[in-house]
Amino acid sequence: MDAVRLQAMVSPLLDWYDQNARVLPWRSQPTPYRVLVSEIMLQQTRVDAVKPYFARFMEALPNLESLAAAQEQTLLKLWEGLGYYNRVRNLQKAAQIVVRDYGGTLPRDPEKLKQLPGIGDYCAGSISSIAYNVPCPAVDGNVLRVITRLTGDFSDIAAPATKKAITQQLRQIIPSRAGDFNQALMELGALVCLPNGAPLCDQCPLKGLCTAREKGLIHQIPVKSPKVARKREEKTVFLLLFQGTVALVQRPEKGLLAGLWEFPSSPGKLKKTEAADWLLQQGMAPGALEKLPAARHIFTHLEWLMTGYLARLKEPPAKNVFCWAPVDKLREEYPIPSAYQCYRQRLEEEKEMTPHG
Repeated sequence: MDAVRLQAMVSPLLDWYDQNARVLPWRSQPTPYRVLVSEIMLQQTRVDAVKPYFARFMEALPNLESLAAAQEQTLLKLWEGLGYYNRVRNLQKAAQIVVRDYGGTLPRDPEKLKQLPGIGDYCAGSISSIAYNVPCPAVDGNVLRVITRLTGDFSDIAAPATKKAITQQLRQIIPSRAGDFNQALMELGALVCLPNGAPLCDQCPLKGLCTAREKGLIHQIPVKSPKVARKREEKTVFLLLFQGTVALVQRPEKGLLAGLWEFPSSPGKLKKTEAADWLLQQGMAPGALEKLPAARHIFTHLEWLMTGYLARLKEPPAKNVFCWAPVDKLREEYPIPSAYQCYRQRLEEEKEMTPHG
């Protein structure tokens, strides 16, 4: 029965997509390079959030060769705010391999694509089908939701076995318009068969085929195992100003936010007297400490709870432990994680950057 439902959905789904597909920059010119960059950006990131980043990235690095040759700080700056920065590092590694081993032409074979850094089953299927129309499924969260509801499948969509089984089912029915078919499934999940709240069943071209709708199971399917609880960390962040510059430190080359710049910080939630003591330990004599609003940032498995202080230094730092970056060049030259957005905004509000005597 599932095979019959799946085969029957192809025509109405493509008809719906022809009428309702969003106009997106990577769809209007689906070259292999543009599809690659867009798919990597769209991993765990909303479409609307990606659009300006994609445009800026294409303007700065219009082809695989320019991406392969780019400086890491340039890449991180272009990616700043998108998060999951290993994505862009792997993207560059993949570009370098393609330039070296494939003459700068992205492979059409999904198996060869999966050998490139950062490209898994979904991304390989998406690139192959959209850029080259290879009949290969591309199964993401949207597709898993649509198909499990359509077929009444209570399998855990977080389980690799479920994704593998649905990929195999779709492989049997994927039509000649492979790229459009894969995008149509994703689009239906994004616009109609919604992940949160009630799906818009009345607008769905597959409503007459959907088992979950027929049996009143739309709020029970899909089934997904609960996420592991996030770890919480408290930290105290310092905006240290001296003669138009601000102190920065670069994060390690590996691990969370690798290679990005951030403001100095200390573990824990420091009181004002403790913060002043910490600065003295760094060889600094601050003027009055200004308490900044608390901030919170959520990563996939980690949550930062941040306390902040602003200090204008009266004298040059006694220890050369930080990089001192011109405040007016911060936005253009230093990739800083979006976790610190509220502190960056406070810097931009700062009008007088000379020490107060």
